[in-house]
Amino acid sequence: MRTTRFILGVLVCLTLSTSSCSRWREKSPLVSASSTMVTAWNVPNNPLEDKTLGSSPLAEQVRWGYRIFVDTPKEAARFTGGKVSCANCHLNAGQRDRALPVVGVAGQFPEYNNRAARLISLADRVVDCFMRSENATRQGAELATPDHDLPTTTSKEVLAVQAYLAWLSKGYAMGQNLLWRGKNSIAQDKLIPVKNLDAEKGKALFTEKCQSCHGADGQGVQIGDKKAGPLWGDHSWNDGAGAARVYTLAGIIRYAMPYLDPGSLTDEDAQHVAAYINSQPRPHYPFKDRDYPESKVPADAVYYKR
Repeated sequence: MRTTRFILGVLVCLTLSTSSCSRWREKSPLVSASSTMVTAWNVPNNPLEDKTLGSSPLAEQVRWGYRIFVDTPKEAARFTGGKVSCANCHLNAGQRDRALPVVGVAGQFPEYNNRAARLISLADRVVDCFMRSENATRQGAELATPDHDLPTTTSKEVLAVQAYLAWLSKGYAMGQNLLWRGKNSIAQDKLIPVKNLDAEKGKALFTEKCQSCHGADGQGVQIGDKKAGPLWGDHSWNDGAGAARVYTLAGIIRYAMPYLDPGSLTDEDAQHVAAYINSQPRPHYPFKDRDYPESKVPADAVYYKR
């Protein structure tokens, strides 16, 4: 309950005037998209290191939400069917430019979601990430069992992630235009029809540009205390996740990868690599028939039946 009140309190703050609540910045709060060895793993706002956060139960919720974000399989094991963490896609704990940053995102909800064909809340979005990107349904179990719950908007793990996202959003006005949001999309006029994408060319590019971190089998290579998340197979995101869409994944690859040389691939190359990755097997999401009830399934949603 306290966590819910904290999140609501932040959202109330977000609705107040910018003169009373917003913090206007002359520079971006994010790690630069042009990563270096110095900044590659930098986290500007880390609640585990922020001494001003205090030791209240709510502060502990923020800290747990951060730990879930950066090590989801360990910290939210009951809702994680694989070995993917939130931070595998939202780099630098969601604080790197052009790598799906989540700073200020709490004030963007509710927002319309085309896949659900309705307004969704921040909690709905977190649940969706657990269900799809974290594969909470495991290998496609239709129903939760006593030892296998499915996440809801009131699950303690969902509330903790919300608390972290709300903490990252303090001071940003409700509905404020975030210049760093929505920058992981390839321009429409640069999109190649899915049928014309070449998975074999994508494989060659993957071998050259991606294999050193992700491995030939796509499961990730252990480099010190770091390991890239699995890109396909039983431990990856399921086939209902956003990254299971070719163009969505291509946008991530184009601007956030390779990890230490982001932006070095062309629009075309990124799409071929995405086509290769999404030609591989991955866990089945059992509720895809409920998606896109008011529109056609997008052409790049290659795991959906037509």
